[in-house]
Amino acid sequence: MWKPIYRSILICLIFISCLHSTTATAATPERAIFAGGCFWCMEQPFDTLPGVLSVMPGYTGGTKPNPTYQEVSAGGTGHTEAVEISYDPARISYEKLLQIFWRNIDPTKDDRQFCDIGNQYRAAIFYISDQQRTLALASKEDINKIKRFKEPVVTEIVPASRFYPAEEYHRQYYKKNPLRYRFYRSNCGRDKRLNELWGATAGH
Repeated sequence: MWKPIYRSILICLIFISCLHSTTATAATPERAIFAGGCFWCMEQPFDTLPGVLSVMPGYTGGTKPNPTYQEVSAGGTGHTEAVEISYDPARISYEKLLQIFWRNIDPTKDDRQFCDIGNQYRAAIFYISDQQRTLALASKEDINKIKRFKEPVVTEIVPASRFYPAEEYHRQYYKKNPLRYRFYRSNCGRDKRLNELWGATAGH
């Protein structure tokens, strides 16, 4: 009489265990860190992608602990404005993130992006794993092969260091201050230059 009950309980426990294991695996996010000039403008392109869980603007690549926006923007800390992306690799690949990254920067410029000048606005891929490094180098080589630009591609591909989240008022800036954001992008010549570089694929 009790055997069928024990069997049912055992089946339920096995099912719950398998469900928990599958959910845990699917929920494990990965990170990517990219720099492409003003982090306000690098947040938006990734923020709406299916599979991207969050996009955090911040500072990385320097030596000063806990840098502030004023310190980084003034130069001298070694940090650059960047975004840290948390994503579900089952829904979006690192290769896709790289594609979006390239089409939102000017890869021919060193120590500047558009109207922002200085090492703190350099474009860079900060790889977190050997696999990311391999994929990033391959994507850069692919761009060099198509010879789309007269100038060489100079974007850095370097190991990731500590990432410091930016101050709260910088986060989701394009949503909090849409008019100022659009004015900045336009006045900085970002979209005009991206269209010159990438044509219809700019930003995508």
